[in-house]
Amino acid sequence: MQQTVSHNLNSPKIAIIGGGAAGYFAAITAAENNPEASVTLFEGTQRTLTKVKISGGGRCNVTHHCFEPDKLVGNYPRGHRELRGPFSRFQPRDTIAWFAARGVTLKAEPDGRMFPTSNSSSTIIECLQNAALAAGVKTELGSVIKLVTKVDSLDGGFHFQLSLSNGTSRTANKMLLATGSAPIGHRIASLLGHTIVDTVPSLFTFKIVDSRLSDIPGISFTNARIRLNFSDSPKLEQIGPVLITHWGLSGPAVLKLSAWGARALHDCQYKAEAQINWMPSKNTAMVLDELLHYKTSNPSRILISSPAVDLPKRFWASLVNFCEIAPGVEWAQVTHKSLQKLAREITDGRFQVDGKGEFKEEFVTCGGVALKEVDFKTMQSRLCQNLYFAGEILDIDGVTGGFNFQNAWTTAWIAGHHMAHH
Repeated sequence: MQQTVSHNLNSPKIAIIGGGAAGYFAAITAAENNPEASVTLFEGTQRTLTKVKISGGGRCNVTHHCFEPDKLVGNYPRGHRELRGPFSRFQPRDTIAWFAARGVTLKAEPDGRMFPTSNSSSTIIECLQNAALAAGVKTELGSVIKLVTKVDSLDGGFHFQLSLSNGTSRTANKMLLATGSAPIGHRIASLLGHTIVDTVPSLFTFKIVDSRLSDIPGISFTNARIRLNFSDSPKLEQIGPVLITHWGLSGPAVLKLSAWGARALHDCQYKAEAQINWMPSKNTAMVLDELLHYKTSNPSRILISSPAVDLPKRFWASLVNFCEIAPGVEWAQVTHKSLQKLAREITDGRFQVDGKGEFKEEFVTCGGVALKEVDFKTMQSRLCQNLYFAGEILDIDGVTGGFNFQNAWTTAWIAGHHMAHH
């Protein structure tokens, strides 16, 4: 078969730039769909699939158990409109089937995140590497692309010339950029005519220095409503699990807010007001009623050690202190005004976000190649023929939970198919 490849001048010569999830998936798809194609994957470092290895705490959060494209797109702060069509062609159900066909089974956790049953990202890495090898994909490690130029051919067409950092060069008649948020991919896309939307962090935690949170790290809430108030941006809101940390707040609700508010937060230097209802099914009046009812029923109990509502005890005590209610006060002695303040703290606490913390599980940025310049039926550039894109190099990002990988699988699958046959 290799002989056929080298002598068939009409077979596509495909260069995949970037050895991550999207690059591998596109390379495998192209090579499997056209065995005569010559597919080479270029990776600037000595190791491929490094993000896959560390994702999901080393377990690899492959995708999310969401099989309705209309619902699925709701998890992409940027890219939700563009991904609707692609997800009707390749979605999490197809990802599961793709890995199953290659001997890797995935399982869903209660929150919808999907992992290999082995609980090891190595399973996914080996699967992709073996599939690439079996399909005849060539890999060039340590191949840093310095420059890509278009060279006109005698037949009126053109090919790409890839200049490598070691002084050598390669040619290809189709090229896919799957370089994630690495500047090199943006530079190549820009040189070939594309607009790059500035990258800013997405998926991060909130830095909040506040006495109500400072002594109780580790306390979590299964549900809280957080609203971000900016000076001149629309209000953003999420309901979900929240975790108090040493530096402020984390948890799914916070991470989702950080993704949807990524640009607005960046523009205001990560300073905003967080308005929090720690019991989102209730408003201030309802909680005040519960406090007054508890006061009547339990007059002799010590308020600070007897929460009247379903909140963690240490958090309740922190709010009682913040409301300046003396530690030894019994319920019977607490004033109506103090209870009003406490009810407001529980349902409408105001906290100052003063920066972003890290989220080590996934490093995600928003920004990248402008989406209007890409045809999402093929993932081909609208500005430069035979140039394709897949994954996070595009101005697409998902919230945490396997959505960024699903974007990689879907866009790479579509690009791989098109490169193989056109």
